[in-house]
Amino acid sequence: MAPSGRALAQGRGSVLLALTLMFLTGAVASGAEYLVYAGTYTKGASKGIYAYRFQTTNGKLTPLGVAAESVNPSFLIDDASHHFLYAVNEDNNGAQAGNTISAFAIDAKTGKLTLLNQVSARGVWPCHLALDKTGRWLAIANYGSGTMGILPVHPDGRIGEATVVGRHEGTGPNHERQEGPHAHEVVFSPDNRFLLLADLGLDKIFVYSFDAAKGTMFPAEQPFAQVAPGAGVRHLAFHPNGRVVYAINEMGSTVTVFHFDPAKGTLADFQSISTLPAAFKGSSTTAEVAVNAAGTVLYGSNRGHDSIAIFSIDPEKFTLMAMDHAPTLGKTPRHFALDPTGGYLLAANQDTNDIVVFRVHPTTGQLTPVDRPVTDAPMPVCILFVQ
Repeated sequence: MAPSGRALAQGRGSVLLALTLMFLTGAVASGAEYLVYAGTYTKGASKGIYAYRFQTTNGKLTPLGVAAESVNPSFLIDDASHHFLYAVNEDNNGAQAGNTISAFAIDAKTGKLTLLNQVSARGVWPCHLALDKTGRWLAIANYGSGTMGILPVHPDGRIGEATVVGRHEGTGPNHERQEGPHAHEVVFSPDNRFLLLADLGLDKIFVYSFDAAKGTMFPAEQPFAQVAPGAGVRHLAFHPNGRVVYAINEMGSTVTVFHFDPAKGTLADFQSISTLPAAFKGSSTTAEVAVNAAGTVLYGSNRGHDSIAIFSIDPEKFTLMAMDHAPTLGKTPRHFALDPTGGYLLAANQDTNDIVVFRVHPTTGQLTPVDRPVTDAPMPVCILFVQ
């Protein structure tokens, strides 16, 4: 009997997953090396952005020292060429001005960063950045003022003044945290046709149609989707198929799963699941969320429970099933990142001033600490791998 279409599709999916795992395992075995940058808060001993060398053969993270002095560089990204790095400067630090965006040139040999220019974030407490797929436009989210903007990126890596600035209005049920809009993350859709904005203050994910030729945007057919009242949506992660979005909710300690229509930009939720163990009774909030390259595992960080929640992703329904909670061996894991091979995960523990390297199991995605935490970057809050 000839196999059904569904069976063939499942077979092809299994082969692709196996090939992906073989590639990732091979990359780890071959000893790939990457630069790693840690963004920090500079309210204490930190000087700014710290650099490291990371070796995939053994998971060793070697400190290179301060890459650049910068005020509260709490979120970092690099461009597709890996020549330039962009950082938010989240808040003032004494006489040092914040509420800006900084552009740096990367020295691949030393890890040092050279400041190219700095522009206004056009808002208060910038907390997130995203480059569109052309590399010509940089989107920003300003948490304090609830504003978001789009800045041009020049060929030499410098950034221009914001050409688009927007702000939503409203409140949420939590009067202390949701007294107004709090833009927390900006994400371009995989096909670059839409720009999504997660607003913690309004419990909404706003969706804009994006014109990459002009760097302009306008509300999509469905201008927003909502999470549960008071949940406080924080960050988003697309599934590799581009048709599912996972939203982690800071105050609700949940993940809401949405179908995403890449033709219209519409979002339709179909699952919500806790990031915490059922028996946990303490206070905790979430922070970062990420999906592995194979689309089989989702990770989310818990601050308070101080763990990385690990979920398996159903290959057909794309729903989540809780698998494990890996302690981060420190306090307040604000951010984490998977290395480009998928073989390791680095977690930044803000309140214990350390970074922990975990080895990722190649099939289950579960996490095992590699060595003792690295402690040279005070108050680390962002991890960036640069290939």
